[in-house]
Amino acid sequence: MSIDKPAVRDRLSKFDLTGIFTQELGWDFPAASFTVTVSGQQYRLLSVAQKRGVQILQCPPGANGGVPDYATRRKIDKQVTKSAHEHLIIFVDAAKSTQIWQWVARQPGQPIAYREYPFCPATQSGDSVIQKLELISFPLSVEEGLALTGVVFALRDAFDRDKVTKKFYDQFKKEHADFLKFIKGIPVDADREWYASLMLNRLMFIYFIQEKGFLDGDTRYLQNRLKMVLQRKGKDKFLSFYRYFLLRLFHEGLGRQTAQRSADFEAILGQVPYLNGGLFEVHELEQTYSGIDIPDDAFHRLFAFFDGWRWHLDERPLKNDKEVNPDVLGYIFEKYINQKQMGAYYTKEDITDYITKNTVIPHLFDATEKRRAIAFQPDSALWRLLRDDPDRYIYPAMRKG
Repeated sequence: MSIDKPAVRDRLSKFDLTGIFTQELGWDFPAASFTVTVSGQQYRLLSVAQKRGVQILQCPPGANGGVPDYATRRKIDKQVTKSAHEHLIIFVDAAKSTQIWQWVARQPGQPIAYREYPFCPATQSGDSVIQKLELISFPLSVEEGLALTGVVFALRDAFDRDKVTKKFYDQFKKEHADFLKFIKGIPVDADREWYASLMLNRLMFIYFIQEKGFLDGDTRYLQNRLKMVLQRKGKDKFLSFYRYFLLRLFHEGLGRQTAQRSADFEAILGQVPYLNGGLFEVHELEQTYSGIDIPDDAFHRLFAFFDGWRWHLDERPLKNDKEVNPDVLGYIFEKYINQKQMGAYYTKEDITDYITKNTVIPHLFDATEKRRAIAFQPDSALWRLLRDDPDRYIYPAMRKG
C-alpha cells in the first residue's frame, strides 16, 4: 500500500502515533491500555492501535523522564507478552525527543531476538521508520481476508530485517555464485564455497573501514590498489592481484602489527591498522591449499558490485535503498556461517550488546581503578561525568556488587 509519506513524517515528528496507524496505515482504533510493574516501577502502556489482535503500544518515560534503559525495556516486553502476545512497543521520553521502536522475534527453537530502531526527530528524517511502516499498512481491499497471521507476518517483514539488507543479500547471492567460479586451486566444492564466503566477508569488512579512511586515508583503497597492481605488473601477469597484493594485505598487513611488516611491502601497503580479530590471519584453507589463485577479473566484477552501494560503519538510519551498514554483515553471516555442520554461529547484536554492557564495561572500570586510582577519587573528571548523567554510563549490572 502506498502511504502519504509527508503526512506520516509530520505525525512521526509530533509523536502522533495513533494518527499514524489509524489515519495513515489502516489500523483500527486502540484497545484498552494496561499497566505493568518492572523493578518496583509501574508503566502504563497506552494502546496506540490494534489490528486482528496485534497491539501497537506506547510506553511512557522512566522515572527520570528518559526512555527506559535496554534491560528495563526487555523486562517490560516480557510483562507485556503476558497480556498481548503479538505486539510492537514504542518507547518515548518526556521531552518528546526520542522514540525507540521495539519488535521482538520469537521463533521456535531459537533465542528471543530484540529488534530496536531509535528515532530522534531533531537529527533524523524518519525515512528508516517510514520504510518499515509502508510494510504494515493495510488498505480496505485486504480487510476482508486479513487475519492475525497476516498482520504478524507483515510486522516480521517490516521489523525483523531491513528491506535494504534483504535487497543487498539477494544481489550478493548472485555475486557469491559468480565469484565462486573464479577460484582456482581448491578441488573440493564445499571448501571452495567456504573460501568464497571467507573472501567476500574479508572484502566487505574492508569496504566498511576504507569508507572511514582507515586504510592509508583512501576511501577507495581496494579499487586504487587494484589499478596500481595492474599498472605495475599487468593483468594476471606473473602474480595476480590476489597473490601479489590481497593475500599480503590480509596476512602481512591487517593481520600483523606494524613493526613486524616488511619494509618493501610497507611502501605498497601504505598506512593500515593492525586488526587483531582473526579474520585476516592465515586460514586453514590457505594452509591446506597453497596453490589458491583468483584472477583479476573476479575483483573487477566484485568491486563494481560493491561500488554500487554506500558503506556506513555506524548504525545511522539509511537514507536511500543503496546504503548498507554492518547489519548486512550479520545477515550474511547468518546465511553463510550459521551452520551446525561448521560448528559456527552468529551472535546477534542484542546479545553482544547485553554481554558487553554487563561484563566488559564493568571489567574495564575495575581494571582502570587498579591502574589509575586517582581517576576514581572524589571530584575527578570521571565522577563529574557520572554525576551529570549517570544513566548514560552506569548500566544495571554496574549498580550492584
